[in-house]
Amino acid sequence: MLDINLIREKTDEIKQNLLKRTTEDKLDFVTILKLDDERKDLIGKADKLKTERNKHSKTKPTPEIIEQMKKIGEDIKSFDEKLKKVETKLKETLAELPNIVSDDVVAGGKENNKVVKTFGDKPEFSFKPKDHVELATELGLIDYERGAKMSGSGFWVYKGDGALLEWALLNYFVDFHKKNNYTFILPPYLLSEESAYTSGHLPKFRDDLYWTQDKLCLNATSEMMLGNYHRDEILDGTELPLKYYAYSPCFRREAGSYRKEERGMIRGHQFNKIEMFQFVKAEDSWEAFAELLANAEKLVEGLGLHYQTAQLAAGDCSAAMAKTNDIEVWIPSMEIYKEVSSVSNALDYQARRGNVKYKDEDGKKQFVHTLNASGLATSRLIPAILEQFQQEDGGVVVPEVLRGWVGKDILK
Repeated sequence: MLDINLIREKTDEIKQNLLKRTTEDKLDFVTILKLDDERKDLIGKADKLKTERNKHSKTKPTPEIIEQMKKIGEDIKSFDEKLKKVETKLKETLAELPNIVSDDVVAGGKENNKVVKTFGDKPEFSFKPKDHVELATELGLIDYERGAKMSGSGFWVYKGDGALLEWALLNYFVDFHKKNNYTFILPPYLLSEESAYTSGHLPKFRDDLYWTQDKLCLNATSEMMLGNYHRDEILDGTELPLKYYAYSPCFRREAGSYRKEERGMIRGHQFNKIEMFQFVKAEDSWEAFAELLANAEKLVEGLGLHYQTAQLAAGDCSAAMAKTNDIEVWIPSMEIYKEVSSVSNALDYQARRGNVKYKDEDGKKQFVHTLNASGLATSRLIPAILEQFQQEDGGVVVPEVLRGWVGKDILK
């Protein structure tokens, strides 16, 4: 959520920034400022009456004063009820606005994303390469048919060496983050509507989430839980930054039809992921972003995979994020790159929704900045590993960093 004072003080500047990612008809600043004016007016009127009531509370009551206090009490109640409605409407209207974007983020959609780094070379094969579905099936790593039988399309079963490979990736990530002194979190997988609101998934992305009959949603990403870990807390500024990483399966409805090239594990309803998350002071925000990006890139480089890092244009960033860089691995059979990590800075947007503050050196309360990064998601890494490291005989070389957990150098 944006700071209402910032909108009031820099209306044109904020509007021009948001136009990088949305259209003018969705920026109703007139209504927002009118609601804020009404809010302030109601607070002023109620406070004036409360002062009057307090003044008379110290005098001997007479029938006239008692009647007067009764009327003041009714008026205060009326103002408070109106104030609650106005504040609710203002909050809902502000919640519809996306975050401002960083100055270096360009306008537009995916077509304006910019590659800022490339690691390694695209693999070249002296034989006809197979796609990951064929490789995973022939090697007995993934059972797509039984996964669909149990749960429907968009689900799969890890089996034998495939399960070991998946678990090896997660162990590799956990060890990496542990050595970087991040704190490991195993959170709940069901979240309240308030938690989904804090993370920025509500109200806009309600239909992308799975909901239970108890009005709890399955997490779409561990970021949702970690962003709520310190909700409604005032943190000690001397203890910042707070650095966490969490494991969870992630669940997404992925509404809409699947494209042919997204079969297999490229796009599914459930996948495993390790998420990094930081709560930091505003002045440390972009340093933390650089750290998270470097961590995610090191993990992919440790696997030996060819990848690229792209800085997303404003329209391709999540609404809650001021800047996002995606790390994308090369999938040879598709001849495209697919994202395995999104590194994002929300500035104070999520903290305002979740009311997460810290006390600075002067004892003043400030909103923290929150940042997150996949570290990493697995469902596209296994297709990349199978396809990039496949051999002519149908085997697949296991990345060296995973061999201790898989127990094999080559999958055959």
